[in-house]
Amino acid sequence: MPVHPKGEAVAPAAGSTASAPKAQAAKAPRNKRKLRASALVAATAAAVLALTACGGGGGSDAKSADGKVELRFAWWGGDKRAQVTQAAIAAFEAENPNIKIKPEYGDWSGYWDKLATQVAANDAPDIIQMDEKYITEYSTRGALLDLSKYQIDTSKLDEAALEAGKGEKGLTGIAAGINAATILANPAVFQAAGVAIPDDKTWTWEDFERVAAEVTTKSPKGTYGAAAYGTDEASLGVWLRQNGKSLYTEDGKLGFEPSDIAEWWGFLKELSEKKAVPSASEVVEAEAAPLDQSGLATGKNGLAFWWSNQLPALEKAAGGELQILRFPSKTGKAEDAKLWYKASQFWSASSRTKHPEETAKFIDFLTNNVKAGEALLADRGVYPNSEVREAIAPKLAKADVKVVSFIDGIKGELGDAPAAPPKGAGAIQEIIKRYTSEVLFNRLSTEEAGKKAVDEMKSAIS
Repeated sequence: MPVHPKGEAVAPAAGSTASAPKAQAAKAPRNKRKLRASALVAATAAAVLALTACGGGGGSDAKSADGKVELRFAWWGGDKRAQVTQAAIAAFEAENPNIKIKPEYGDWSGYWDKLATQVAANDAPDIIQMDEKYITEYSTRGALLDLSKYQIDTSKLDEAALEAGKGEKGLTGIAAGINAATILANPAVFQAAGVAIPDDKTWTWEDFERVAAEVTTKSPKGTYGAAAYGTDEASLGVWLRQNGKSLYTEDGKLGFEPSDIAEWWGFLKELSEKKAVPSASEVVEAEAAPLDQSGLATGKNGLAFWWSNQLPALEKAAGGELQILRFPSKTGKAEDAKLWYKASQFWSASSRTKHPEETAKFIDFLTNNVKAGEALLADRGVYPNSEVREAIAPKLAKADVKVVSFIDGIKGELGDAPAAPPKGAGAIQEIIKRYTSEVLFNRLSTEEAGKKAVDEMKSAIS
């Protein structure tokens, strides 16, 4: 069971300044892919953070002679994200002329290497776009500010999204957007095969297997009913939740046993044998493809697993409308799909900022001000502030309206919010991906892969 990792509205593209060079911008399509955190990035962050001292430093310099404050704001993302984020910055500066925001941004992997180095050198940006995979790593090492101690209104935020930013060091992240795990369907593939798209409120995993296999059978060679899963921890998390387990526990341990992940791989093997999903070699090839060349976008897959806020980019790449579906469940009941609202990213702040009050003021603006919402729209997912979400609805593109409608529509069906990823969780995805390949190529049995993978995962988060 599925879902591609990052929950990004705009996939990261190269660019480290406010006006990215054309050569960098040209690379953006290659980076619009199913985002994945590499073990190398996780290891680098952990190693560098381990050297971090708790002393002062970081952020921008003290107030200038004229009383103005400059804050550094770092995020990852492409050219569109840079454009909308700087529009939000301009709106904030217009209301706060004594505060200047200096933007710093780059691509996904380069962003984390740079941030880890900056934190270790006590030179972290004041405002930091943070990810679920690393927020615990940074906060437990004292690198992030407890935002609950400052005047930031969180009363209009979804409770689950708000809780996701809390940990033993307090509220170290405020959701910048929310999304949900979904299955996206390409109606054109179904129509060509003469197969009806299933009812997502009642379908089971048996239905998923049957429908996907039927689409493959009735489609040209090379077209499959569904994309495979198994390359990220989000998809495993959904499977575990539906089976009464969890990816992580509240005390930062694994919430499942080798037999649980072996069963997950077992179903994937069954899908592969029935040709409901691509072959092992095709799965590996698809994993390396950018978003605009994914099987869903090119009409080679009828179903695929993505985060909800990736729909607009996928529709643009596909050149036609896609349909958002709930996950199947074991029972055929929508509430048993055990979906949840995920914080797509967080607004965090350096614990070493010299200007915590001004930093908090900017984060409050991004979170609660309609002008910020009108600039950012759905770039980082569905706006988590319900009042801002309602206010900006008329300005949203058709695809974004579809995502908001889905997010609002599943609210009464959601399961409990999952435990936050523990320290070291950035390495888990690479472990899952590697052993999925071993299973698909029959180099390891599902049981052997389960034991080896769980052993590695336990070591990564210990």
